[in-house]
Amino acid sequence: MADSAPKVLTETRDRALLVTINRPEVRNCVDGETAQLLNEAVETFRADDGLDVLILTGAGGDAIASAVPPSAAGGDAFCSGADLKNIASLASRPGARESGPMGITRITDLEKPTIAAVEGYCTAGGLELACWCDFRIAAQNAQFGVLNRRWGVPLVDGGTQRLPRIVGLGNALYLIETGALIGAEHAQRIGLVQEVVPDGQAVERALAVAEALSSYPQLAMRNDRRATLEGLALPLPEGLEHEARVHRDTAADPKMADWLRRYAAGDRPPPFRPPDAPAE
Repeated sequence: MADSAPKVLTETRDRALLVTINRPEVRNCVDGETAQLLNEAVETFRADDGLDVLILTGAGGDAIASAVPPSAAGGDAFCSGADLKNIASLASRPGARESGPMGITRITDLEKPTIAAVEGYCTAGGLELACWCDFRIAAQNAQFGVLNRRWGVPLVDGGTQRLPRIVGLGNALYLIETGALIGAEHAQRIGLVQEVVPDGQAVERALAVAEALSSYPQLAMRNDRRATLEGLALPLPEGLEHEARVHRDTAADPKMADWLRRYAAGDRPPPFRPPDAPAE
């Protein structure tokens, strides 16, 4: 790969932003420059009203990103974590304390959905990046683990906080304490992964899911997302009150009224279907 190749690629696909960590020669590990580019990509997504969904992936894990060289094909890694040979660059990056060493993991106020499309290794800080996303679509060749355990490197990009919320305390501590490497099916069983697809199809499937999300009226979905995330730390009675506050203006959304009129007229949009959905 040429030295001038960008370490993060961004590409608009309809109303989705595809963000690709582009360092396949080092299993897409993240140095300070890469972290900064990831941060900039997320802020671009935040500011663009024409974008509804962000998809995060790694070079070599898809056949779609045209800037990925053919030699990177095969889905070797989503992200193998921090660049341990250049780890000082992560902490020295401007804004690292606020946004997280890996660039985005301490951003908690993004108002739109994010999807991780995982092929190959998703380990250490790469696992933390995947956990930052709302949910994860993985190829069968995906592998997940806190491999940094072996070198005494801690989780400082949200792994100790997000992983238990996603997979439960026991599963999280098993991964965190043992440093075990698990496959996609195991990850799906414990709730770390929501869909498993054939190798090379994680990005394609994530784009299809993003298209479905973009087809919905956005205000209700985004407010449901916000109420869910912000309600995690609240006792149930307070969470119910927070849900009502968040949705105070949702019913006035003209797009919801339009969809209800279409529903009454017999217009039924096609349902969202997971890959393993039974035939109707």
